[in-house]
Amino acid sequence: MGSRRKARECALQMLFAADVAQTRVDDLVRDFWSELSDAELDEHAREFATRLVTGTLANVTEVDERIRSRAEHWRISRMALVDRNVLRLAVYEFLYERTPRTVTINEALEIARRFSTYEATQFINGILDAIKRDLDTELPQAAPDGPQEDEAEPSSNNRNALEDSDVTT
Repeated sequence: MGSRRKARECALQMLFAADVAQTRVDDLVRDFWSELSDAELDEHAREFATRLVTGTLANVTEVDERIRSRAEHWRISRMALVDRNVLRLAVYEFLYERTPRTVTINEALEIARRFSTYEATQFINGILDAIKRDLDTELPQAAPDGPQEDEAEPSSNNRNALEDSDVTT
């Protein structure tokens, strides 16, 4: 597994903890990295995970509004904790990171497959695909100048991470 995928999983765990414990962000991040984290995660991945968590929580109102706009007949508070936070993480990444949106969707789906259910993965895919279409119209992503970090980072089986990005939307 690539370090950015692992960073996203750590970010999901921190968002889950924030949702449950209502902890201050700086305390949450400090406690996670000192007590609960994967010691093998490199510094860049830690920084990425921390940026995802702090950014998601700082922009949770905007992120939740994007989710709410496409989650027909679903209140965010009624969504499963994992599903809600996978969505939040991906929508934050859509809005504030340079990761190609299709890669973000693929990463969210892989994480959902690991931490949630098959049905939830379909639910998450539908919402993220709809939000991606909205954003592609509102805020088209510029073509990257060179390989993005997700594209250039080899996964554990030495395949390019983009090869794993077969999004079924």
